[in-house]
Amino acid sequence: MAREYKIEDYRNFGIMAHIDAGKTTTTERVLYYTGKSHKIGEVHDGAATMDWMEQEQERGITITSAATTTFWKGRDGKMHRFNIIDTPGHVDFTIEVERSLRVLDGAIALLDANAGVEPQTETVWRQADKYHVPRMIFCNK
Repeated sequence: MAREYKIEDYRNFGIMAHIDAGKTTTTERVLYYTGKSHKIGEVHDGAATMDWMEQEQERGITITSAATTTFWKGRDGKMHRFNIIDTPGHVDFTIEVERSLRVLDGAIALLDANAGVEPQTETVWRQADKYHVPRMIFCNK
């Protein structure tokens, strides 16, 4: 069976940062603006698509990395498949980030513009160095 999308049109990227920098909120916006979801799930309401575990919804934090797929039509008119991994930011779940980094083509490092570079951001940045994951920085809030 032939692939619907060519492998060169796939991108695997993760969103990584310190806890409460806005990783899941940013992921929810990406899903909304790409048409994957028709409502923006809010973390503080326990309605985020990516925080699927009951404990995540109750605590308002990501505990396990969650993956989803969405599509985007490029300027060239071709559809591109994006596999997104929303990673936890809490230090107790650092291993989840490391596991995710091994499969990524790139990562988005979120920085809280008010808090600056926080300790867990430095930790996940070093992990990305270890696996040679290209990164871009997105300042949030």
